[in-house]
Amino acid sequence: MRTTLRQLGVDTGYLLSMFFIALPAFIIGVTGTVLGVGTAVIWIGVPIAAATLFAMRGMAAAGRSMLPSVLRRDLPRPRYKRAREDASALRRYLTVLTDGQSWLNVLWAVAALPIAIVGFVVAIVWWSVTAATLLYPFYNWIIEAAVGGDSDDGLHYATEWLGWGASYGARSVLAVIGGVIMALTLIPVLRGLALAQGYVAKGMLTSISGLHERIDQLEESRNAATSAEADALRRIERDIHDGPQQRLVGLGMELARVKRQLATNPEAAQATLEAAIAQTRETIDELRSLSRGIAPPILTDRGLDAALAALAARSLVPVELETNLNGRYKASVESTVYFVTAECLTNIAKHSRATKATIAVEDWGDRLVLSVGDNGIGGAHVSKGHGLSGLTDRVKAVEGQWTIDSPDGGPTVIVVEVPCV
Repeated sequence: MRTTLRQLGVDTGYLLSMFFIALPAFIIGVTGTVLGVGTAVIWIGVPIAAATLFAMRGMAAAGRSMLPSVLRRDLPRPRYKRAREDASALRRYLTVLTDGQSWLNVLWAVAALPIAIVGFVVAIVWWSVTAATLLYPFYNWIIEAAVGGDSDDGLHYATEWLGWGASYGARSVLAVIGGVIMALTLIPVLRGLALAQGYVAKGMLTSISGLHERIDQLEESRNAATSAEADALRRIERDIHDGPQQRLVGLGMELARVKRQLATNPEAAQATLEAAIAQTRETIDELRSLSRGIAPPILTDRGLDAALAALAARSLVPVELETNLNGRYKASVESTVYFVTAECLTNIAKHSRATKATIAVEDWGDRLVLSVGDNGIGGAHVSKGHGLSGLTDRVKAVEGQWTIDSPDGGPTVIVVEVPCV
């Protein structure tokens, strides 16, 4: 109830204040634009139009100021076109003429005024009638005493028609009933008008900046994907160089030794051959381990549910797994959830000193929500480089979000949301 009343106050303030913003915005925008365009042929209109657009930026900022409170969401800030740093002062001044958002500000001024007038009038009338009818029994007797008789406010016609008579009590009851009806409709009426005016302003004052913000998000996701891929390739290259490559070099040397020993010492050659066979098995196991970080076959063949179960089974820390999935998802979604889970389990095994870990994955319709927790010592943080920086890049690459709660002493909980639509 308190939130509803607070929103009513916000909507009322918005409807009343927007009239005093929309009216001067309309006058400045229309007058300046018409004058600038009309005199552009003699060049004096060019600086007039530019000045008008600069002035409209301030009016648009005033029109945007209450939008987050009315629409209950954060809105992107406008990004106006700028001239190059080495441009002349005249060039910087006239750049506003080629900025699309600046012209949209003028269009908003034209469209906003009629809606602002309607909102202003309705807000005043609705509040006034509501207050007047609800307070009728408390003030009308003063008016009647002042005029020396019953005041002709018209209510006695309605009460007589209803068969209630024309008494002061009957008129007061009817007025209060009307006031209650007005009060009940006050919130939806003003809310509807505020939203109508707010969405018009949102569409014209923030649409282009919203596109710019979306472009920035896509660029950030692309950079994160590139960074994650580069880090993975460097890690794989390092692991292959330090592991299988060295083992294969050693294996080649062992086989060369076997060749030399076959003629002179067959028993030593047999022992060397057995060591080479053991080394071959270790190399195969290591290559299999590396292949899990590239493309785990179980994820491709059987899906995310089975792949997570396999991860939990291989974990060095006992894992309690709970999944609520609906079939298969895009490859990027499944691989992100899989590798994030693998990195989290690796970090738990290396750093947490935990005796138990939990994994939960749920399908929320538009996104998969992964929760990984442990009962370890806590203190996990991105800056500590415990593999979490790579997790950040993987999540950003698919435009997901993640949070970590890991106080000193534990427990640690990581929640990752990955869009799946």
